Amino acid sequence: MDGRDLVRSVRMIKAIGPAQGLRSVRTAWRARRADALALPRRTAERARVPGAARGAESQPGGGVIHFARSSLRVRVAAGGAVFCGWDGAEPEPSYALAGACPEVDARVVLEPDTDGGWRVVSERVLVVVSRHGAVEVRTPGGAVLRRELPPRWWEGVAEEGAGGRPGGGAARWVQRAEVAADARFFGLGGRAHGPRLRDGVYRLWNTDPGGAFGPGDDPLSLTMPVQLVVADAGTHLVFHDNSWDGRVTLREGAEGAGSGHDRPGTCELRMDGGPLRYWVLAGTPARVLQGWTALTGAPALPPQWALGHQHARWGFDGEAEVRRVVAGYKERELPLSAVHLDIDHYDRHRVFTVDRQRYPDLPHLARELRAEGIRLVSVVDPAVKAEPGDAVYEGGAAADAFVRDARGQEVRGVVWAGESVYPDFTDARARKWWGALYAERLAQGFSGFWHDMNEPVSFAAFGERTLPRSARHALEGRGGDHREAHNVYGLAMARAGFEGLCELRPAERPFLFSRSGWAGMQRYGGSWSGDAATGWPGLRASLSLVLGLGLCGVPYSGPDIGGFSGVPSPELYLRWFQLGSFMPLFRTRSAFGAGRREPWEHGAEVLEAARTALRERQRLLPYFETLGQLARLTGAPYVRPVWWSTPRDRALRDCEDAFLLGDALLVAPVLAAGVTRRPVRLPRGRWYDTASGRAYDGPGQVWVEAPLSRIPVLARAGAVLPVAGADGGTELEVWAPAAGRGGSGLVVPDAGDGWQRPTVERFTSRREGARVVVERRDGGAVGYPVRVRGPAEGA
Repeated sequence: MDGRDLVRSVRMIKAIGPAQGLRSVRTAWRARRADALALPRRTAERARVPGAARGAESQPGGGVIHFARSSLRVRVAAGGAVFCGWDGAEPEPSYALAGACPEVDARVVLEPDTDGGWRVVSERVLVVVSRHGAVEVRTPGGAVLRRELPPRWWEGVAEEGAGGRPGGGAARWVQRAEVAADARFFGLGGRAHGPRLRDGVYRLWNTDPGGAFGPGDDPLSLTMPVQLVVADAGTHLVFHDNSWDGRVTLREGAEGAGSGHDRPGTCELRMDGGPLRYWVLAGTPARVLQGWTALTGAPALPPQWALGHQHARWGFDGEAEVRRVVAGYKERELPLSAVHLDIDHYDRHRVFTVDRQRYPDLPHLARELRAEGIRLVSVVDPAVKAEPGDAVYEGGAAADAFVRDARGQEVRGVVWAGESVYPDFTDARARKWWGALYAERLAQGFSGFWHDMNEPVSFAAFGERTLPRSARHALEGRGGDHREAHNVYGLAMARAGFEGLCELRPAERPFLFSRSGWAGMQRYGGSWSGDAATGWPGLRASLSLVLGLGLCGVPYSGPDIGGFSGVPSPELYLRWFQLGSFMPLFRTRSAFGAGRREPWEHGAEVLEAARTALRERQRLLPYFETLGQLARLTGAPYVRPVWWSTPRDRALRDCEDAFLLGDALLVAPVLAAGVTRRPVRLPRGRWYDTASGRAYDGPGQVWVEAPLSRIPVLARAGAVLPVAGADGGTELEVWAPAAGRGGSGLVVPDAGDGWQRPTVERFTSRREGARVVVERRDGGAVGYPVRVRGPAEGA
């Protein structure tokens, strides 16, 4: 145990108490012993590389290239996505893919290359495989986007442990790739660094940060082997479909005096086991995310009310305090759409229960709040208290739903409820049983759910705070252990909850978001930043996570406003609140004893500025609804990096302190104390300060005012966006186009909280002298009141 682990253990034991601390020690020893007995021990390992190419066989969409010691399957899907699988790896089975593997492009041709290698030629991408196994993905024009060097495997002859299996270890492997010298890396799930990922090592293992995290902490709760790489030559996404523990080492390139002296950027991926298979998608950022969504599934659309402000706190005293907080919002005319109840509303922290002393009639409270337009949202943790007589435990045991060890015994860990067991969400039967349990939550009046502690977490005084790596999982009937199941545990739990809610209330879209997950998480809901540390670094980290998750296909997410762990200063709280008001998930939350998060608790000036932010959020709700629908249709996140539409702008690729909300708005939050004026890097085109109406022309950097009362928001000239009008209906806010230029916008109204098919309405704007004209692209009547903003003359 190193010094950091010792500090963490002492802090954890202090937080959970001496009795739980003793249990956490026993749990850690049990996990260590189980792994020592059941996991194969490595002996001498043999390194292997593909060797020389021996031949190839053509297949629909590509073919198989045979090397002396391996084989590579290359397959191009109809949409242009490239699949590469070594050693017989196929696209399926996969937790990431949505449904069946995409159809291949029947026009693809496999042909010999000049150096003894092979070429896979398609309309959208060119794949060149060298005679020793290097794989280049190129644009149709021949520009190299990514060059994967020949992989290397280490295959040990594993010894048989005292209670284990002979030869149970999978081959470790490493693959190194090169990208353009000017390329920038993004993604890898939720990372506190970034959103641009600097040189360093990033672990692929979903990890509870243990209370709170800041920019220096890695990994966090939701990691993904998904990289988005942006360079002058083009943008591409690479996804290594492997859920084992791994490490990604990134090194940005450098450009020399001439093209021959450039040092390429590099990415090295080391995995502890599992298949070596990956997908590459190339194109504009919008095209890449659309292809990624087609591959892994459309994002779940949150119900309308989930786009409003939501209030959470670990430590509500009970029904009376919930009513007091709700009354406080109402008295001060502050919009509120939901109240979240944390684990303290459970009976002794046991999932799917209610503390009847503090919440004697929860269904009545839910009905009372619903009449005010406010929903109740419940936390749901995966661990079940291992207590005979507990209804959930007995039901799970009868369904054989819990994770077991190599000897067939239930794996036990420690969480807030005490010694607990864990459902095996990689088993369809366990998911079915678990999904039916949400009937109890619905009967209590809850309208939404947030999944927590689902990395999964087990308090351990030392070692990893999760299940033993030797714990056995169904893995959809294939069988395996926690080394493969760990990273998909939260994803599979989200699936269980989502599918259960769809069965229980088929006419309603479920509202679900999760702390942990994996590639494809968006099919079942969103995420949130987890327990960000209270402080300016935590504020910056929470923005990084939202941007990073959006680029990995999870568009609905947001931070804990104010940070989770401590008491924010009034200024920090307000700046976090202002940032959160432009995030898809707009939620305040704090830890037990970490201060209150109601806006009126931080002084009159903060209250007034928070009221302004809340009213602006309400005004923009039709725009957020449109962005949610577009995310489902196209995969484009609500919150986008400023380079989204102009990825070749290198200055924008390095901009990390601002973001686009859709295409129309550029938001520049304040991320440091005492800032009342800040620089903003603009994409090309004209931009209006929405507060002053002043016009700025990009690309370039400008300075804008950022008083405590607001953060800078700039609107793109020509943008047409739906907003809430004074009468409560939708109107079109149009920002005057520059002379000689037009603009456009979309409206995709949400017809309700069900599954109605949306109607996409497209609008254009143009200048006619001093007048701005707005038209429907299909020639029909505009149908909405129009309000023009920005100067209509002198442009």
